[in-house]
Amino acid sequence: MRILKIQTLRGPNYWSIRRHKLIVMRLDLEDLAEKPSNEIPGFYEGLVAALPSLESHLCSPGCHGGFLMRVREGTLMGHIVEHVALELQELAGMPAGFGRTRETATPGVYQVVFEYQEEQAGRYAARAAVRLCQSIVNKGYYLRQELEQDLEDLRELQRDAALGPSTDAIVLEAEARGIPWMSLGTRFLIQLGYGVHQKRIQATMTARTGILGVELACDKEGTKRILANAGVPVPRGTVISYFDELETAIEEVGGYPIVIKPLDGNHGRGITIDIRNWEEAEAAYDAARDVSRSVIVERFYTGRDHRVLVVDGKVVAVAERVPAHVIGDGVSTIEELIDQTNRDPNRGEGHDNVLTRIELDRTSYQLLERQGYTLDTVLPQDEICYLRATANLSTGGIAVDRTDDIHPENVWLAQRVAQIIGLDIAGIDIVTPDITRPLREVDGVIVEVNAAPGFRMHVSPSRGIPRNVAGAVLDMLFPPEKPSRIPILAVTGTNGKTTTTRLLAHIFKQTGQTIGYTTTDGTYIGDYLVEPGDNTGPQSAQLILQDPTVEVAVLESARGGILRSGLAFDASNVGVVLNVAADHLGIGDIDTIDQMAHLKSVVAEAVLPNGYAVLNADDSRVAAMRDRVKSQVAFFTMNPENELVKQHTQKGGLAAVYENGYLSILKGDWTLRIEQAVNVPLTMAGKAPFMIANALAASLAAFVQGVSIEQIRAGLNTFKASVNQTPGRMNLFNLGRYHALIDYAHNPHSYEALGSFIRNWPGERIGVVGGPGDRRDEDFITLGKLSAGIFDRIIIKEDDDTRGRSRGSAAELILKGIMQVKPDCPYESILDETTAINKGLDIASEGSLVVILPESVNRAISLIEVRRPIKDEIQQVNESTVTHDTQISVQSSVANQF
Repeated sequence: MRILKIQTLRGPNYWSIRRHKLIVMRLDLEDLAEKPSNEIPGFYEGLVAALPSLESHLCSPGCHGGFLMRVREGTLMGHIVEHVALELQELAGMPAGFGRTRETATPGVYQVVFEYQEEQAGRYAARAAVRLCQSIVNKGYYLRQELEQDLEDLRELQRDAALGPSTDAIVLEAEARGIPWMSLGTRFLIQLGYGVHQKRIQATMTARTGILGVELACDKEGTKRILANAGVPVPRGTVISYFDELETAIEEVGGYPIVIKPLDGNHGRGITIDIRNWEEAEAAYDAARDVSRSVIVERFYTGRDHRVLVVDGKVVAVAERVPAHVIGDGVSTIEELIDQTNRDPNRGEGHDNVLTRIELDRTSYQLLERQGYTLDTVLPQDEICYLRATANLSTGGIAVDRTDDIHPENVWLAQRVAQIIGLDIAGIDIVTPDITRPLREVDGVIVEVNAAPGFRMHVSPSRGIPRNVAGAVLDMLFPPEKPSRIPILAVTGTNGKTTTTRLLAHIFKQTGQTIGYTTTDGTYIGDYLVEPGDNTGPQSAQLILQDPTVEVAVLESARGGILRSGLAFDASNVGVVLNVAADHLGIGDIDTIDQMAHLKSVVAEAVLPNGYAVLNADDSRVAAMRDRVKSQVAFFTMNPENELVKQHTQKGGLAAVYENGYLSILKGDWTLRIEQAVNVPLTMAGKAPFMIANALAASLAAFVQGVSIEQIRAGLNTFKASVNQTPGRMNLFNLGRYHALIDYAHNPHSYEALGSFIRNWPGERIGVVGGPGDRRDEDFITLGKLSAGIFDRIIIKEDDDTRGRSRGSAAELILKGIMQVKPDCPYESILDETTAINKGLDIASEGSLVVILPESVNRAISLIEVRRPIKDEIQQVNESTVTHDTQISVQSSVANQF
């Protein structure tokens, strides 16, 4: 077997709308392509020996052991690899259950699809599954040590990629509430929500956390001073920077017992408590200086350690923290008890698990000695031996929930302290003998205030009730009236995506909001180009969704991005599907138009239930998507007698229809006319049917999202097929004696649509034609046939990037198609695009139209601009409509010609 490609999907995709995290592995079975598992000697036995837990996989029989039943009876290796990849992740602690295996059009090559939790672990599982199965095929077994290494590698990848426990709690709560989130890839920042409604968190610091509050909380001495001035009980203490100040400091706080800790520290590092003599004080000072330049010396207060969590001014959880310890059984030594405790699966390294492994350090041995123990001591039954002086979970401590026990006065005090320091989320450490009584009655003190406090002890206490503290954070960031999403309108289709996206964005601009949109020629925010290029994939969409100024996102969503990564968003408000036709077939294992329709239906299926899928009722494959969506449906059509639309509107459904020369909205018995097509510049005075269809789709998408008819009309009337607004889409130039038209048509469907306009041109029609090299041979032949039916003269050119084809082969196929339709058609084959365009412009006759279908739109426009077109009479009268000195007013030009 040979892995040809591994892709990672992260959003709604071709395989599943609901399961976003999928690995897609293109696997060549090679000599196993025709060999089912029951024909491979010893394979079943070797697989069961390696992974006996596969018995739990139900598979198609739907019963326990169903998958192994299939293996025994005979199934192909791609299916087996899928299940093994899932099981490896399960054994490594990352359960995943969804999988699919499908044969491609290439014999022996399969797409193996399965779910993952962590991306790199999923990709590793794909490779490991192939390795395991191949080993059993070749040798009849997979070594136990190899499997253990795979599982350890998977666990390590999970640890490396996993969010911290606090961040994870917030993210899980966001998912439960339907709030989208994404990692920003730097400084552990997580974005919650989209666009202008986004909020950022870093662990448990939020966009609302003030820098002054954080700085003050990090200054332990400054915090204590401010709290003391406010009448809050705090430990008596002082700060020193030199060892020779230590003895005086101890006297100032009232003598032993004392606490020594670093001024700038966290997670209990460098802290020593209950110091009772000078020798211990010296060692504690050195430990604190290893963490911080300055050291705090405080009086030691006896009592239990509590963490009180305050979020948005309210106490939401209280935990008692018990230092790392073991409990005697009368048989085991302390060292053995530590080993037993660390074998608890809930304990891991650092913050990876609910609890942290107990590791001994200098203070641990001092504490053992103070208690009269060594590691070899056999601890009596039920006797407790403390191994750490501090109660931090990060040093092996445990947490006991005390939220329901805290005294109301202590609640009030903690909430007041959080406000005094100025933190929206604060972890307040309290030492008191009894949390159920006011601190003032029992000599309790507030010892620290922490910014970015950990949630682990509250979310997963060792004993007591778990508290949904993440919910309190999200209540603060997104109160009930505060949205987390911006409207997302996604546009897909074989042709017309860019024009419709740009028009839709332009219509929304009439609302005064900041619009972010992505197209094949760039990513835009408002009136400005952010990033040039073919930006129709998830990366560009995320740029828009991450921008804090964007109020509405209009995202062109092309097939390539959906195949590579899935959609960039979990759900949209409007999904527009314009059409589905033969283009890009044979690429990415999409070999038929029906498969292409299924791929593009992802945009419609990902719409929220209260949103709208805007579908082309004149395209049967698009119209059929209505049966796949969970949202509301609105249709658009060029045919007012379309039966599907008539039935839909009679039932109260929405539709946009081209009727009696008008672009209109229909619902039930009423018709709301937006504008006459002749007044919409994009439609070329109503003579470009495909542009009318694009305008209908954009108008309907805006309407269902609440844009008024007046604003839609204003957008339609001010949007032109110009270099500025739709570069490469029906850009018509007046070159004096003749006209030139630039359009990025590159497939049969777009050629046909363009031809419906070009055939009406009264003069000679010259075509400079070609197509991308990665299309099928039959596609080029079809382009040739269509060209012969549209143009009087043809110049055949090729793209600079032949995409793997030999130079000249695409042109030969186009010529073959031309000759099949019009053997006497005047033609010339000029492979270089620049030369071909210049030749077409040079040979243009009086009143002719030179149609250029370029690879590079910018290059084609530049070649026309150097010829300095002459403005025609009508354009000079309507100077305000001109956006470039080389471009005519499209509507005026068309009026001249017809």
